[in-house]
Amino acid sequence: MKVKVDQKRCKQCELCAVNCPKEAISFTETFNEFGYRTTQIENDKCIACGMCYIMCPDGVYEVLG
Repeated sequence: MKVKVDQKRCKQCELCAVNCPKEAISFTETFNEFGYRTTQIENDKCIACGMCYIMCPDGVYEVLG
């Protein structure tokens, strides 16, 4: 795992997915406790660039490297 995701904080703004240079982030059909779809990261595509961390206004992502 290159990026840790806190699904509870996600508000499905999609800034992470739109700005991911490798298109490694998508939304699942699962909903968090606030009714937003949760994200998933395809680790084989992820390069741990930190763009999701930078773009997310809700602190959903933590880049582990």
